[in-house]
Amino acid sequence: MKLEYDLEDSPPLTANLVLGLQWALIAISTIVILGKIVGSIHLGQSQDEILYLQKLFFLTGATLICQLLWGHRLPLISGPAAVLLIGIVSSQGFRISVINTSMMIGGVFVAVLAATGLFSYIRRLFTARVICVVLLLIVFTLAPTIRDLMIGFSSGIDPLWNITFAIFLAFAMFLLNRVLSGIWKTGLILFSMLGGSVVYFLIFSAAFSSHLFTHESWVQFFFENLTLRPVVVPGVLLSFLICYLALTVNDLGSIQSLNAMLDPDRKDRRITRGVILTGISNAASGFLGVLGPVNYALSPGVIASTRCASRYPLIVAGIFVLLLAPFPRLIGWLGCVPSVVVGGIMVYIMASQVSAGLQFAFQDVRNGEFSFDSGIIIGLPVLLGNIISFLPEEVLERAPDMFQPVLGNGFVAGVFAVLFLEHIVYKK
Repeated sequence: MKLEYDLEDSPPLTANLVLGLQWALIAISTIVILGKIVGSIHLGQSQDEILYLQKLFFLTGATLICQLLWGHRLPLISGPAAVLLIGIVSSQGFRISVINTSMMIGGVFVAVLAATGLFSYIRRLFTARVICVVLLLIVFTLAPTIRDLMIGFSSGIDPLWNITFAIFLAFAMFLLNRVLSGIWKTGLILFSMLGGSVVYFLIFSAAFSSHLFTHESWVQFFFENLTLRPVVVPGVLLSFLICYLALTVNDLGSIQSLNAMLDPDRKDRRITRGVILTGISNAASGFLGVLGPVNYALSPGVIASTRCASRYPLIVAGIFVLLLAPFPRLIGWLGCVPSVVVGGIMVYIMASQVSAGLQFAFQDVRNGEFSFDSGIIIGLPVLLGNIISFLPEEVLERAPDMFQPVLGNGFVAGVFAVLFLEHIVYKK
């Protein structure tokens, strides 16, 4: 593929700004969407949600800049990790300090694995079938959360209308993804978030007031509610450590995809530095009390559409995102997105992840190795994880408190199941 700008090329100022804004749109959309989901799970007041988004903007922008200057130094966009939502969902009922402490330790865990080279041994456990199951489990164990977003209980609108709107929005996004190109295609999530919100409020005007976030000040200090007193609960910590293993595999795959695409020098060093910095950023996320970041695997598609592999526009994008953090009123406007719209967009994103997971499964098909046993290795853990994700609360309440985050976490159960099947029951 012929590129207009290679990795170390510096585009002209105008091109840098335009391309940087395009990358920033991707980061902003994921920050708002995942931040809204966390807000719907365990943040009560809109002001708390805005403060959460402020810290999320700060951490994402700072991580992106640091990765490009001292980490992997590749044109990879960073953003909040959806897999960590699973740990948060399964840990409801515990204090926020417990969740934040687990994320802090999980980030250190990732950095140590990368710095010591231990992750090279753990990587061997994650075969194509295991990665397929991990990607599918993220989707299916988040299904109850996405369902609640689509229902939109707090909107005051009939849930049936809300679900219908969310499904139509998801199908519209797939249609637009087929026909659009350039910045319209790469910014589809953000444009759908804005356009979907406008259409939703035009159809259901009664819901507008309940989603309107206002803030009296333009500028606000956001280093509040920090994790100054760590609290460890073994069950919550184990749940998050499994999530961080999946996050690390995702991070590694994203960096490797750019290494294969651009063939830069010092590939192994870029991987090590990139994963270490991801771990440090996630430790910082626990201190700040927000979702930790990960490198997104969608970057090669953006590079292919823009013909620009330079890392400098992403530095501009990081600055854009970072500069939004002190302005709660601007973030409040971005946070007006209805949960129904977020649910529809998550259906689009998660369906894309199902496709990515199935691609790993089809690798065995192409190699002539996919058998009935392969179907069991993939199907049983996904089924088990899905069943556990929908267990009634009264069943989980019978377990000791410290074990509830593990026993009620379909993702953790599915990961243990697929590792057991792949490397013990059906070991070659």
